[in-house]
Amino acid sequence: MNEEYDVIVLGTGLTECILSGIMSVNGKKVLHMDQNPYYGGESASITPLEDLYKRFKLPGQPPESMGRGRDWNVDLIPKFLMANGQLVKMLLYTEVTRYMDFKVVEGSFVYKGGKIYKVPSTEAEALASSLMGLFEKRRFRKFLVYVANFDEKDPRTFEGVDPKKTTMREVYKKFDLGQDVIDFTGHSLALYRTDEFKIFFFRLSAIYGGTYMLNKPIEEIIVQNGKVVGVKSVVIRVICILSHPIKSTNDANSCQIIIPQNQVNRKSDIYVCVISFAHNVAAQGKYIAIVSTTVETKEPEKEVRPALELLEPIEQKFVSISDLFVPKDLGTESQIFISRAYDATTHFETTCDDIKDIYKRMTGSEFDFEEMKRKKNDIYGED
Repeated sequence: MNEEYDVIVLGTGLTECILSGIMSVNGKKVLHMDQNPYYGGESASITPLEDLYKRFKLPGQPPESMGRGRDWNVDLIPKFLMANGQLVKMLLYTEVTRYMDFKVVEGSFVYKGGKIYKVPSTEAEALASSLMGLFEKRRFRKFLVYVANFDEKDPRTFEGVDPKKTTMREVYKKFDLGQDVIDFTGHSLALYRTDEFKIFFFRLSAIYGGTYMLNKPIEEIIVQNGKVVGVKSVVIRVICILSHPIKSTNDANSCQIIIPQNQVNRKSDIYVCVISFAHNVAAQGKYIAIVSTTVETKEPEKEVRPALELLEPIEQKFVSISDLFVPKDLGTESQIFISRAYDATTHFETTCDDIKDIYKRMTGSEFDFEEMKRKKNDIYGED
């Protein structure tokens, strides 16, 4: 192939596919290549179940109790969408939503003192929750009212807080909130931390003129007077097959469980993502739970033991330990823009931050949804 392209994308992970789709919608001529014969890279979805056994080099075949192999479709790195998150906005901008259906996660839970509790999502749930005592609920309610009314453009709503100088810990102290409440607020509500979308972005890029080549090894990357370097940490993920819902989740077919770092004397949170046969990704009556965290010791599996204990009994485990690479070179001179590896979180917000960062490095401008929409209308006209 001797054609010229504005953008060449290597790899078909979610990050690369969204960028490919966005660049195509923006009128760029895109070539998208992958050395593998399948889409997804390290975030691929594996089916049938026999292929998952082969990927993790487990001996033999899945037992008959697992049902038909083709009834399984297991994400290697599953994540949830935040309803008002950045990825939803990207899906809407690119109109990939026309190819997709969505299903609400049945509950979000937080680990406290060896047990899990539902994160309250309504006022009634907050009042009934055993996460807090009576007096703490009153203080927490005042805190939530304050947050809901806070407007950075209206100093009258600050109540003595300087949004540019006041730390969040000082805000918690202002409302006299205890450490347990701080843990579930910061880590389970705000999701603070110290994939079936890919194929639709392929379709999107193809619609707007993108070219895809699978099973195409990359023979050479030409770099002139540049260098490509990176730093890394490590992530452990454990895919667990279960024949039961998770205890204390009201038999939820899907849920998220967050184990705040302070609850287990760690520097990083532990995440659990649970889906099931209700999502057509497992055989009837089966559940898939994926545990993940950033590795801090030389015994990664011991680090996730608190999460695995919540899932017992476990029918089968698939353990992977992956390097979490982060590029150090911005790519400005080399014009090679490297994405970050997927972290341990159960949502796409950090992935979207990476997409926006790469977009800025590539184009020199911020990723602005309204501006992107105007550019799209200029190129293709109003819908």
